[in-house]
Amino acid sequence: MKELKHLNKYFLKYKVHLIVGILITIVARIFLLFTPRYVKKIFSVVDTYKKGLESGDSTIQAELAEIIFYIIGAAIIAGLFTFLMRQTIINVSRYIEYDLKNEVYAHYQKLALNFYKKNRTGDLMNRISEDVSRVRMYAGPAIMYSINTVTLFVIALIYMFNEAPSLTLYTIIPLPILSVAIYKLSKEIHKRSTVVQQYLSKLSEFTQEAFSGISVIKAYGIEPQTSTNFDKLSTTSKEKQIDLVRVQALFFPMMILLIGVSNLVVIYIGGMQYVNGQIDSLGTIAEFIIYVNMLTWPVATVGWVTSIVQQAEASQKRINEFLKTEPEIQNTVLEHTKITGDITFDNVSFTYDDTNINALKGISFSIKDGETLAILGKTGSGKSTILDLIGRLYDIDNGSILINNIEINKHNLTDLRNSIGYVPQDAFLFSDTIRNNIKFGKEDATDDEVILAAKYAQVHKNISKFNKGYDTILGERGITLSGGQKQRISIARALIKDPEILLFDDCLSAVDTETEEKILNNLNKVSKGKTTIIVGHRVSSAKNADKIIVLDNGLIVEEGTHETLLKVDGYYKHLYLKQSSETSGNN
Repeated sequence: MKELKHLNKYFLKYKVHLIVGILITIVARIFLLFTPRYVKKIFSVVDTYKKGLESGDSTIQAELAEIIFYIIGAAIIAGLFTFLMRQTIINVSRYIEYDLKNEVYAHYQKLALNFYKKNRTGDLMNRISEDVSRVRMYAGPAIMYSINTVTLFVIALIYMFNEAPSLTLYTIIPLPILSVAIYKLSKEIHKRSTVVQQYLSKLSEFTQEAFSGISVIKAYGIEPQTSTNFDKLSTTSKEKQIDLVRVQALFFPMMILLIGVSNLVVIYIGGMQYVNGQIDSLGTIAEFIIYVNMLTWPVATVGWVTSIVQQAEASQKRINEFLKTEPEIQNTVLEHTKITGDITFDNVSFTYDDTNINALKGISFSIKDGETLAILGKTGSGKSTILDLIGRLYDIDNGSILINNIEINKHNLTDLRNSIGYVPQDAFLFSDTIRNNIKFGKEDATDDEVILAAKYAQVHKNISKFNKGYDTILGERGITLSGGQKQRISIARALIKDPEILLFDDCLSAVDTETEEKILNNLNKVSKGKTTIIVGHRVSSAKNADKIIVLDNGLIVEEGTHETLLKVDGYYKHLYLKQSSETSGNN
């Protein structure tokens, strides 16, 4: 129960609901237990009538009708309070589920990129969905049935001992056996359920990957092989499901068997005691049979509840592992800080934890507010890493990064990121309308602002040709669009934000040179007074920049303007000559 202590704060938050739920449960059980007592009374009335102590049919009929009225009334009241019990305690579990999911999701948002590189998306989703759902079962049904069992057991045993103490002792002998049997069975069910869940996860992962990569599967003609692999996986999953069902099939037969044994004990022992005069009425036997049937399910739930608690403990432990993970990027500055575009890298070095790749080695450069910096270099030279560090997606190993001549970690993190418009190399779009994808950069943007941003990104004409225009719903990750369209919508999303700093990470690689030229001309207009950093592989995107740096293996190997770098026999000049010849050749 150690891990489940995390939920205590939520139980305190909803303590009023829980206390009311407990009181309602007690009342519901009390009214439910009226039935066996009134059944005994029916036997007493009939017995008395048969002995001739009452005269006339009308008297017994009136008494029986009155007793039946009380039984129905008690059942209705018990049913009403049972409904209210579920509405209070089960609702509390839903509130806790809601709060816990929000807590986990909010914590996920705080964690750095390294965390997401080390953990699989499916596992993250399972912890916030499946694991939280299992914890909810503890916070709701487990607590409700525990309160229900204790209340019913205590009140019923008091009634039973008052009626026939020795018969009560005989009656409850099979109940602990039932509880232990159900507990053992529940443990086995839990173990096999875990295996089934694992295979269901594997099936989900396989199908998700297959559907995501369906174009590759079709292009290579490996549909039969993929189907065979899926068949093997689904067959194993089916076998595990059957193993689980075999064990589950024992649950209710075992309950029925032990209920029958308890009833036989009551009938035999009770009958003998009636014959011997130890109990005064056959109604007591009928009353005890009803008590046994009432107590059997609550006692059976002891094993079931224990299994739920075990599952919840395991799930909460998995949840706590992530909740206890401290964000690598800490926002230590709570007050707002003003961000402008003065950026300085002073001997900055950085190594990725997950791969141990030394991406930057003593990098130093500076750009003033409103200037444009272009970064070129081979793949893996560290270009994208510089942009990630400016957005403080990672913290550096050595050196310092200054924004407005202040250490980057001394700025409010929210203010820093709000001041940046970032277009990543892999343009990510949400399964939403094109309008909302652009407005992601500025939620309160008007339609005119959305259209203007799209025009600057040279994508307005493409969007206008769609049947629903800006209301077109995109497929997963924007799959319904071409690579160039996705990149341009991503650019529009950054521009509409109107940030102080614009970061473009090779975001024009999927557009043709003519469109690229138009976009760059628009960017020159829009980025007036804004610090702009453009990462790319084309000289055309860098030639108009105020400063150009060329990276190679994490080091700055060339630095200057377009004109000065052309005078040096280096990477930039060779790239310029190569791309110029390709352009002239295509023409």
